[in-house]
Amino acid sequence: MPQNDIPRVGMYLQDAHPIRDGMAYAQYAEERGFEAVWQAESRLVRDAIVPMAAFAAVTQRIKIGSGVINNWTRNIGLLAATFLTLDDLAPDRIICGIGAWWDPLAKNVGIDRRKPLTAMRETVEVMRKLLALERVTYHGEFHYVNNIELDVVHGRREPRHVPIMIGATGPQMMEMTGEIADGAVLNYCVPPEYNDEAMELLDKGARKAGRTVYDLDRPQLVVCSVHEDQAEAIRGAKMLLTQYLAQQPHIAKASGVTKDVVEKIQAILGWPATKEQIEKAMIYVPDELVLKITATGTPAEARAKVKEYIKRGATCPILYPLGDVRLMIDTFATK
Repeated sequence: MPQNDIPRVGMYLQDAHPIRDGMAYAQYAEERGFEAVWQAESRLVRDAIVPMAAFAAVTQRIKIGSGVINNWTRNIGLLAATFLTLDDLAPDRIICGIGAWWDPLAKNVGIDRRKPLTAMRETVEVMRKLLALERVTYHGEFHYVNNIELDVVHGRREPRHVPIMIGATGPQMMEMTGEIADGAVLNYCVPPEYNDEAMELLDKGARKAGRTVYDLDRPQLVVCSVHEDQAEAIRGAKMLLTQYLAQQPHIAKASGVTKDVVEKIQAILGWPATKEQIEKAMIYVPDELVLKITATGTPAEARAKVKEYIKRGATCPILYPLGDVRLMIDTFATK
């Protein structure tokens, strides 16, 4: 029987499965009581919007979130129109998770992420107005629009409820998220105590807007490797962590990984990394680190770890399944 001591739970999908498999997982997660399924968009692999539409088309109740898109590569008019379109497909089930992206990838595609706080603030402000079906003139540093509105030819001519959740990493972005967003998508590959500072920063920002951190939703990505054999679960998590520590240094920093470990891994991994390179580099990732920054182990161990993140402020764990996806869904099923 499902346990109800973790009442809210979501699933996180990246690019590890064919999209049609992801559609089936979304259906199964909905059947087992999951609240949401979130689609990643990080490397130049798979965009978030197409899978989100696919998941929305084959489900009835589960929420569909972007986890997370960036605020640099889509014009603000297109960004708002995209989420209006998704909301047409799945009314009141769409969540816009958005983040400031990361280097070196942004630089490698020609984007200079200057003034990321200003850019994000402008994006959220203009997008909210457009999704409210307002006519907008906005002359900012990053968004400059004149007398535009979303042109609803077919569909509901009414303001759309699309929560905007910022995937904040740095302290300034976290504080601003508390001020301007509907919530924060808290980072993964971090220990539960990472949330302590995040909660303080979110609350500091929230109070600028006359609210507190508890008025914000705080879903959190959590890498989840479940297997009846703990050693196999750890191995599965290491395959992922090895790549992330090398390719996304901000996550390595947030998880407390030493520079020495990161440099050893980076010296082995290419771009994109091959399976052989990952196998060679993963010996530098200690088991203790895996258990510290992911929910890895037997079903009981994984549930216990997820509850630690909830105790430190996460409102809805968004579980990134490694290995047997259905076993992970069954482990956290609420019905």
